[in-house]
Amino acid sequence: MPTTTQTQPQPQTHTHASVHASAAGTWTLGDLTVNRVGFGSMRLPQTGEALVEHAVPRDRDQAIAVLRRAVELGVNHIDTAAFYFSSLRSANELINSALASPTGRYPDDLVITTKVGPARDASGAWAEHARTPRALRAQVEENLRQLGRDHLDVVNLRVLGTDSVAERFGALAELREAGLIRHLGLSNITPEHLAEARRIAPVVCVQNMYGIGVRPEYADFVRDCGKQGIAFVPFYAIAAAGRESGAKAAEPEEVLAVARAHDASPAQIRLAWTLHQGPHLLAIPGTGDLAHLAANVAAGAIALTADELALLDAAHRRTAA
Repeated sequence: MPTTTQTQPQPQTHTHASVHASAAGTWTLGDLTVNRVGFGSMRLPQTGEALVEHAVPRDRDQAIAVLRRAVELGVNHIDTAAFYFSSLRSANELINSALASPTGRYPDDLVITTKVGPARDASGAWAEHARTPRALRAQVEENLRQLGRDHLDVVNLRVLGTDSVAERFGALAELREAGLIRHLGLSNITPEHLAEARRIAPVVCVQNMYGIGVRPEYADFVRDCGKQGIAFVPFYAIAAAGRESGAKAAEPEEVLAVARAHDASPAQIRLAWTLHQGPHLLAIPGTGDLAHLAANVAAGAIALTADELALLDAAHRRTAA
């Protein structure tokens, strides 16, 4: 059964750049141990938050500096995908350039999680999801090529709708048996999808939208994942109601009050709340800014009191989107 190592929060301002990503403890994805605060690479290739056509490419040196600093801060779980790209930048290529040695070797403890299913054409416009074994294999092989790997640590099947995932997940399970994939996960799914997939092959993580004010009805699902030893990895945990559009909704007063009490930002409190939902919760905040990166990592050291959690839980239910 996966375990988490509880680390005593550091008694300093939580924007301090020296806070290590292990401060929130660890979890295991199959046989791979990761610090619970990771990094999401979706925003690296571009400025702004959404994956859209004609996105403004991010400065390459800046993106590479963020990745290298993340690893220096103890981040050893990076979430990516081949469809994370702008006109000039690819998240996978940036990860490869920043973190692989000249011989192609990555840090021994680094776990790179990718996802398949969604597709974008060369212009960046969304294309039809990969639904056949052949299309899914092509996406797996593209991730391997871009990352310069001979296998992928974790591959999440990203799902649209409520249709059966048996054929698609079965195709990935075959690639796992062939040695191209080490572990499998699912994204944007229902509990029924998870049960269906687990009858085919082990599932190490579920990656769904979740955060303060978003999907409070997932509470039972989140807990059930933990009981099954499966990591729950929320995306848009900071953006919350803004989600992929990049819109900025007004922060609930409860979040602001807790942030003031900890001399922290609302984003840090959102991340801390996520991590307090169970030892199997993994955070993957993304940024292209070094200061924001340090603040995100430092959020793992914020210890929320029972009263603060109750306050934030009330905001979670009241502001549900």
